[in-house]
Amino acid sequence: MSGKRTYLDYNASAPLREEARAAVVEALDVFGNASSVHAEGRRARALIDEAREAVAELVQAKPAEVVFTSGATESNTWALGAPWERIAFANVEHDSVRVPAEQIAAARGAQVIALPVSRDGVVDYKAAPAGPGTLLALQLANNETGVVQDVTRAGLWATENGVRLHCDAVQAPGRLRIDFRTLGATTMSLSAHKIGGPKGIGALVISGNAVVPPLLAGGGQEIRRRAGTENVAGIAGFGAAARAALKDLEDTARIAALRDRLEAEALRATPGAVVIGAKAERLPNTTSLALAGVSAETLVIKLDLMGIAISAGAACSSGKVGQSHVLSAMGLSSEIARGAVRVSLGAATTEQDIAAFLAAWKRIGAGASLAA
Repeated sequence: MSGKRTYLDYNASAPLREEARAAVVEALDVFGNASSVHAEGRRARALIDEAREAVAELVQAKPAEVVFTSGATESNTWALGAPWERIAFANVEHDSVRVPAEQIAAARGAQVIALPVSRDGVVDYKAAPAGPGTLLALQLANNETGVVQDVTRAGLWATENGVRLHCDAVQAPGRLRIDFRTLGATTMSLSAHKIGGPKGIGALVISGNAVVPPLLAGGGQEIRRRAGTENVAGIAGFGAAARAALKDLEDTARIAALRDRLEAEALRATPGAVVIGAKAERLPNTTSLALAGVSAETLVIKLDLMGIAISAGAACSSGKVGQSHVLSAMGLSSEIARGAVRVSLGAATTEQDIAAFLAAWKRIGAGASLAA
C-alpha cells in the first residue's frame, strides 16, 4: 500500500498529538516513584498533579475528583460495580457499559432496565425507575452516530428522583464543552487516546465526596481509590492531550462545516444513501452513513484499499463487522443497520481529506448502482 492515507476514524482513536508524545518521552526519564518523598519522587508526583489539573480543567471538574485508570472500559466497569438494585441503560451505550452492566447485574441479582430509544437515537431516561437503588447510565455522545444526549437535564431528573447517574463522556472532550459540575452525574468516564493522548490511560471523574468503593486496595495512590504505582508517562501524555483538546473547541465550527459538506455531497452523489441521526443534536465531527445495497464491511474494505480509513460500528469490535446494536436499538431496518459506516473527523482533518473521501465514495456508489 503506497501513497498518502486519509484518516477519518478519530472516534476509534485519534493520532498521538505531538504535545502528548513529548510529555510521554520526557516522563519516561522521570524514574522516581511518585509515592516517595525524595526529589526524584516529588518530580514524578508533580507530573501527575499537573496532568490531573489539566484533565480536570478540560471537563470543569476539581482536580481531586479525577482518578486515573487504565482507560474508559475500566472506568465504566468501576462505576457500575457498586451494589445497585437496578441498572438502567439503553442499547445505544458502548459495550464497555452494556456488557459489564449485564454481567454485574446477573452476578448480584440486580434488575436491568432497558431504556427506549427514538429513531434519532435519543434515550428516554425518564423510563428509569426512581429511587436510591437505581443507577442510570447515560452516554454524553454516541461513538457510532455522534448523537448527543441531554445529560444535564437527565442529571436534574436523576437528582430529583434519588437516582445516581453515570456518564460515559469518552467521545465528547474537545468536541463539546463539558462542565462536570452542571451535568448532575456522580461519575464520568474519560479516555486519553480519543483526544490524541496515549492508549492505556483514562480517568473516572467522581463527584465531590461521593461514596464509590475503591477499585483496588493496597496503597494510597489515586486518592486512595485505585492502588498501584501510577503510570506516570501515560498520565503525563493524557494531561498534555487534555490541554490541547481544550483548544480544539475553538475549531468546532470548521470541523462541523467539513462534516456537513461531506454529508451533503455524499447524499447528492448517491441518492440511496442516508445520514443516521441527522435530526438529533450530534457531535460536530461525526457522521454515520449508510448506502443501500452495500454492506458496511464492503464499504470499509473498499475505502481502505483506496487509502481512506473509516470504520463500521465500534472499534472495540475489531475484526468483526456485523449489525450494530446501536442502530438496532434505534429501530432502523436491518438493511440500513448492516450498511452503516462511521466517518469521524479530527483536528488535523482538511478539505483535501474530505475531497478524497468523497471521490472514493462516489466511485463506490457508481459501482453499486451499476451492480443493481
